[in-house]
Amino acid sequence: MSYYISPRFLDKVSVHITKNFLDIPRIKVPLILGIHGRNGEGKTFQCELVFKTMGIEPVMISGGELESPDAGDPSRLLRLRYREAAEQVRVKGQMCAIFINDFDAGAGRFDSGTKYTVNTQLVNATLMNIADNPTNVQLPGSYDETPLHRIPIIITGNDFSTLYAPLIRDGRMDKFYGESSREDRIAIVRGIFADDSLSDSQIIKLVDEFTGQAIDFFSAMRSRIYDEQIREFIYHQGLDKISRRLVDSVEKTPRTSSA
Repeated sequence: MSYYISPRFLDKVSVHITKNFLDIPRIKVPLILGIHGRNGEGKTFQCELVFKTMGIEPVMISGGELESPDAGDPSRLLRLRYREAAEQVRVKGQMCAIFINDFDAGAGRFDSGTKYTVNTQLVNATLMNIADNPTNVQLPGSYDETPLHRIPIIITGNDFSTLYAPLIRDGRMDKFYGESSREDRIAIVRGIFADDSLSDSQIIKLVDEFTGQAIDFFSAMRSRIYDEQIREFIYHQGLDKISRRLVDSVEKTPRTSSA
């Protein structure tokens, strides 16, 4: 399977990362890039492709890590990961970035009746502080006067209207709506079905037929193509023997004919 990076996506992410590593006099560069859009459009995967293209090993944080039974742990985690990324730049001499996936799931509000928890308040306050002082990020209980290298932060999410408004204001966060154009969708779907000998006209027809679907719909469609062959394999082996066949056998993957 070949992979396609949207030119708009590549441009936005690469410019944001590079701009944060440049010393531009009298220019305030937002530390955070927020990439939002509907679910299933491949925002996270596109970011990973950009990182790989630029030779960057990002420090990853999941939105699920932004909540904890112990108040203060997630905000401390953010500071610790930021310092780890700065140390990685110093030691390896390579650009690095913080990548927070599904940020709104961990730090946003789900409806008007949902209040922020202590941890979400601390996470928002910590990110605002880091965005305002990116070279002076301290851990609780310790102080190091050595300035850190500035580390760009990239977050993804579906609905940024649920986030704390002061965090997403201009100056702290640059926003980008990650929506695929028709040309992007055709190129991505062509890569998904690269091993299935579909013609360009068939790819275009498929994309136009399901124009309202997200990108992950086409990956799921390709996965379902093999369901009938896998079903035949299960009943050929026998339901009572399939576990032993796949777990104990050297050949873990059943042979299937081309779809």
